[in-house]
Amino acid sequence: MESMPKVRRPKLSDAGGDEDHLSALHDDTLIQILLKLCCLAAAARTSILSRRWRHLWALLPKLHFYNATDPRRIRSALAAHEAPTLQELVIVRQDASSGPTGAWLPIAARRLSGLLFCHYLSQRVMARRRAALKLPCFESATGIYMRLGFLRLTLPPSGVFARLSLLHLFQLRLHGMCELGAIVSSPRCPCLGRLLVDDVRGVGGLAIHSESLGQIELYNLPDLQQLTIVAPSLHQLKVQDCFAPVARQPVASISAPHLLQLAWIDDYDQNSVNLGEMAHLQRLVLQQFIVYGKDYIASHNRNCALLLRRFECLHNLVITLHCPPDIANKKYFMEDITRVPDVKLLGLGITACGHSFGASLFHVLRMCTAIRRLNLGLIVAPEHEAETVCPSGCICDQPSSWKTRELLLNCLEKVEIFDLKGSEHEISVVDRLFSWAPVLKRMTVNFHYSVTENKAEELCQVLLTFSRPEICMICRMPNMSEKVLYA
Repeated sequence: MESMPKVRRPKLSDAGGDEDHLSALHDDTLIQILLKLCCLAAAARTSILSRRWRHLWALLPKLHFYNATDPRRIRSALAAHEAPTLQELVIVRQDASSGPTGAWLPIAARRLSGLLFCHYLSQRVMARRRAALKLPCFESATGIYMRLGFLRLTLPPSGVFARLSLLHLFQLRLHGMCELGAIVSSPRCPCLGRLLVDDVRGVGGLAIHSESLGQIELYNLPDLQQLTIVAPSLHQLKVQDCFAPVARQPVASISAPHLLQLAWIDDYDQNSVNLGEMAHLQRLVLQQFIVYGKDYIASHNRNCALLLRRFECLHNLVITLHCPPDIANKKYFMEDITRVPDVKLLGLGITACGHSFGASLFHVLRMCTAIRRLNLGLIVAPEHEAETVCPSGCICDQPSSWKTRELLLNCLEKVEIFDLKGSEHEISVVDRLFSWAPVLKRMTVNFHYSVTENKAEELCQVLLTFSRPEICMICRMPNMSEKVLYA
């Protein structure tokens, strides 16, 4: 058998020129190719292709360092960077519990004109032993995202973050004399538009005076004792799990006259929390209301009810009702809610733990008869997923008058239910919703992921018996397929 001739692979230079086709491309085109690579190390390795490629990585406007182990190499790369501007700098360190963690920061502060993304993966115990990371003033940066694995961070005592519009701080410990409030206020951050602080230690007092801030989100600040916000442009504020009610009384003063959205998922005391005038508020999200509990729960619920009564009219209200698994010998607290703002869209989350929630739902809806849309979320905590029925003789169905009492929701046109598992209690509530809403046009049911397709099909047929010909009923299966049904 005659052997096949060997195929000669063409060289890159076979086209007739001294350079290969890639190297003949314009620098701007080559830089766009290098930007498609995952990180700076991969871009730098392309220098073996051609002598001309040797320094191309230094012209990249975005530098990404993944799995970086030696900050001094990051500093050297930044020193060799030759692009006119550094638009984006990404640092991800797998082990930030050893070595000089911030060696690259001073030169980055001088070079960066865009976004800094710094994510350190550090063990919390080791992070406490490390020297504090000194943050310099980034005068030209537009965004800073820092997640430091609870490393200590010292804020710069001077300088203006003249172009900074976005600041996210996650999992770190503030250290030193300079306070966070002084940094994010207008004199030092004149363009800051969004501030997010999450799981940060060392914030005892936070006083923000900003003309530019439009969005503030504060989560899990365990050391917070006092919060002051004066922000005339603020339109969205979220405070969640920042005040520890057992340890101290929340102290806050908010002046945000143009606020549109408020999420106060935290302790509230009208004697120490001053929310100011919020005449333009459209959306309110509250912490959970405990349906059954011991006497000490009463003050928590009372404060939640007081915050509800503070507002006369809203477009959107979101509240969660929590029923603990064991309600034996516990008091029923729903009667503490005596008034709900006039709302058009009601978002109601219910953690039932297998109990009936019809009475609680009825209590809220009879004070919201003008709603046009209802979003009902059936929240299932992971530890209670296996529990679908309550014990025999349980008091959760009391008062049982919700099953027979008339309720006219004459404006309710759309209902959407999330995470329906198909328990007897849930089906009873859906049945009543159909009867309470005479002008209902659309009912959407999203089944819980644990519901099989066969079970979902059965439930769709059951729900269809409650519906009326003019109602469009949509059932979304766990696999996200959708079935549109009419009675």
